[in-house]
Amino acid sequence: MTTETHTQTQTHTMADPWSASDPADRLFALVVVWCPRAPERVGEVVLVPAVGQWVLGRGDPSADDPFPRLLPCRQRPDGLAPAGPLRMPSVSRVQWLLSASGEGLSVSVVGRCATRVNGARATGDVEVREGDVLELARKVVFRVSTRPSRLAAVDGPLHPFGGPDDDGLVGESPGAWSLRQEVAFAAPRRAHVLVHGPSGSGKELVARALHARSLHPGGPFVARNAATIPEGLVDAELFGHARGYPHAGMPEREGLIGAADGGTLFLDEFAELPEALQAHLLRVLDAGEYQRLGETRTRRSSFRLIAATNRPLATIKHDVLARLPLVVEVPELAERIDDVPLLARHLLRRIAAEDPALATQFFVGGRATGEPRLTARLVRALLQHDWATNVRELEAWLWRAMRGQGTALDLATVPTSTVSSSPSSAWLAWRGTDPAELPAEVVQACLDEHNGVQETAWRALGLSSRYVLVRLIKKHGLVVRKTPT
Repeated sequence: MTTETHTQTQTHTMADPWSASDPADRLFALVVVWCPRAPERVGEVVLVPAVGQWVLGRGDPSADDPFPRLLPCRQRPDGLAPAGPLRMPSVSRVQWLLSASGEGLSVSVVGRCATRVNGARATGDVEVREGDVLELARKVVFRVSTRPSRLAAVDGPLHPFGGPDDDGLVGESPGAWSLRQEVAFAAPRRAHVLVHGPSGSGKELVARALHARSLHPGGPFVARNAATIPEGLVDAELFGHARGYPHAGMPEREGLIGAADGGTLFLDEFAELPEALQAHLLRVLDAGEYQRLGETRTRRSSFRLIAATNRPLATIKHDVLARLPLVVEVPELAERIDDVPLLARHLLRRIAAEDPALATQFFVGGRATGEPRLTARLVRALLQHDWATNVRELEAWLWRAMRGQGTALDLATVPTSTVSSSPSSAWLAWRGTDPAELPAEVVQACLDEHNGVQETAWRALGLSSRYVLVRLIKKHGLVVRKTPT
């Protein structure tokens, strides 16, 4: 047991609740997701032991406490660091009595600060489960979660709590730390990598982290969305072609593989390449050897392929998949929902850094380096939303919230879904979005509004060509409907 862990139970003489715990054991936890007077606390956790009754409230442990007192901590791979007691004046010293109870937590509300569960006023004894939101009115909001008693260790120094790491990855949840572990293992290896995860989860960010931590971080990072490459031009795009091929006067093309020599080739939406075309990569993945179209001599490229897809791994040709032995799984937002407030803060700071007017309106001190002001109602909605397209959708919510006229981002300015139920407007907010992140219903809505005319629909969606729209239609199995005139 670490000294930091013991801080949670130092008042009473009792058996150490963590001594027999295994990192695989999961405990109920209250994760701080909103705390306007102490925003640096967002991401801290109160771990609730599986046995006994516990006090949560204002101040340090005392001999007068009826039960051992729980204190917030910062859970990281190097252990549990005490974060100090709650200091809100209107919160009672004994505010809640907590105990683990089967599949949830039993909460006895005994203090004077109003308690809300999922937005509704709560008194007396209540039962909460993972995913519920507990609020001490206008002071602090917790999400009921589960956590391992300890996180597995990682190599290297840790970044500042709650902020982005050196690779831009944000999060303090077990899912975020697991992802960092996978990146740390895969990055310095020579083997090709497959980054697998749902749409909008940050696969390109992971790919760039793999490159930055690779054996050749100073080499080129060449990125291309494979879904946008026309089938008849795949070989030319990948391998390049000689001058004058296939027509006189054509300039020489280096190709993506040649351009990535000494670095990384990142192919997003890799599974969208037909299997027959995936097979063209087998030799170059094995030995780095390839030929440009129109040439007879063999060239070599010392590159590392990082392929990414949100499709099942079975959609990749089996012998190509065998040449991508390192698989990095990027969790969906639902698997790391505790990180949503930290991600929201990071996204808002990035947006405000490019738009001082928004920083002036919504940030404490009027600067993007400060803290964004979010209402508890908005945070609760963000935590309980079903994120279909993950971080991409979260950013869309935040943009809509910034249309408000007040000084805090609030739910009142955010629609219940990023895709409107009205077909005539559903696609508008997604114009210019990366094709890989476009939900099927958005593409269908745009097609329907334009009466199935693909030539106008792809332009309306801000796609680079009609061919991209055709690929999306095939990918999602959409129906091109035309109304007779």
